Amino acid sequence: MGSLTLTSGNFESEVLKSDIPVLVDFWAAWCGPCKMIGPVIEQIADDYSGRLKVGKVNVDDNGDLAQQYGITSIPALILYKDGEVAAQKNGAAPKHDIESIFKNLI
Repeated sequence: MGSLTLTSGNFESEVLKSDIPVLVDFWAAWCGPCKMIGPVIEQIADDYSGRLKVGKVNVDDNGDLAQQYGITSIPALILYKDGEVAAQKNGAAPKHDIESIFKNLI
């Protein structure tokens, strides 16, 4: 299954109106740390399929979303639950640190 590609066009329906928590990875192709955690994000998407939705927002293509959520450095991981920001983590991190963002909410 893997992660979803999120855009300004589908962010509301896929994230804000989701009935399960959504982990969003704000990233860019030129960002080294983003590339480092990319495979971890995909693994989390597969491991928690059905309990957690995982999506990625390319900040170069969706600058409006990055601005709306105050993204000033990437990678930035934001957990949304019931349409609200429930947790946030900036920078590359190992899988267990990323999982700690959402483990108590799923």
